[in-house]
Amino acid sequence: MNDARSVNVRADLWPTFAGRGAGSLFEVEAWIQSEIKAISPLVERLMRLIEGSHCITGEEPAVELALREALNNAVVHGNRLDAHKLVHVRCRCKVREGISLIVSNRGQGFDPRTIPDPVTIENLEKDHGRGIHLMKLAMDEVSFDERGTEIHMSKRPARNPRGDFRSDSRGS
Repeated sequence: MNDARSVNVRADLWPTFAGRGAGSLFEVEAWIQSEIKAISPLVERLMRLIEGSHCITGEEPAVELALREALNNAVVHGNRLDAHKLVHVRCRCKVREGISLIVSNRGQGFDPRTIPDPVTIENLEKDHGRGIHLMKLAMDEVSFDERGTEIHMSKRPARNPRGDFRSDSRGS
């Protein structure tokens, strides 16, 4: 796979299903070139799979936001828009347990502790620097590998997802 152009979302976004019952677990791996235009098609396809799995019912908008931010950071800051460098995404979704996402890039890495706090007064009006903060707000857990080239994120299902109208009341 020497030619990065031969890798595309369509070829690599085939889920692997496992576990008891249809759809109880799926895992997906995908690669995209480091181009802004490659982000939305991947996110849209992954979100359709995630929504169909019902592993995080009610939390899909938060996961989509975090995934977009992680991919954007990997493409722009990690791989510096070098289309020959690929971004790798791994997604694991399990009903009643939630989702885990890993986004990796081929860049130089960074130390996440050096990222300025975007909500301090001196940073409020800046037009960038909020991606990691947004990911941490959207997801339950966010961490980086020691080199800063891989982000790990997870989200548990909502306690009372939309459409779950169970009630303890008897009658009415």
